Amino acid sequence: MSNNVKNYNPIARLLHWVSALTIFGLFGVGLWMVDLSYYSEWYKTAPDWHRSIGIILAAVTLFRLIWKTVTASPSVEGKSYEVVAAKAAHGFMYLNLLALFVSGYLISTSDGRGIDVFNWFTVPSMGELFANQSDLAGTVHYYAAWVLIVLASVHALAAIKHHIIDKDDTLRKMIGASK
Repeated sequence: MSNNVKNYNPIARLLHWVSALTIFGLFGVGLWMVDLSYYSEWYKTAPDWHRSIGIILAAVTLFRLIWKTVTASPSVEGKSYEVVAAKAAHGFMYLNLLALFVSGYLISTSDGRGIDVFNWFTVPSMGELFANQSDLAGTVHYYAAWVLIVLASVHALAAIKHHIIDKDDTLRKMIGASK
């Protein structure tokens, strides 16, 4: 693959921005829905949508990782420590997403019911695999979500720093406007 690519390709850009918006949206909905009362009209709907969108995001993330390995990407710019930090942060974000997907699945399926994804298909349950599965997976899910939001925010701030302070093409590559 060539390293002289100036911008991320349109599919990579679309996957990046859709994933970012979805992650922040799921985070906000997740925080909001845990405080819903049993009598709220959203008590069942919000978690169903959260799970469905989470399953779809898991599939999109898998596709995104495959796409990333089979297409050329522009080189990472910056000082050597910034390049190492950027690559480590990206890797950790993907690992964190995996922890979120697995913990979300374990929370949702511990009672033996599969996850119905918008009435399109059902992801089967493996049931309760260990004691207190929902509680333990819920704790992992909660903290992994916060870590992901902090990492994504630092990622965004780093892109803005590159754009405003360093005046390089880091941000422009992800919007398709590199010089």
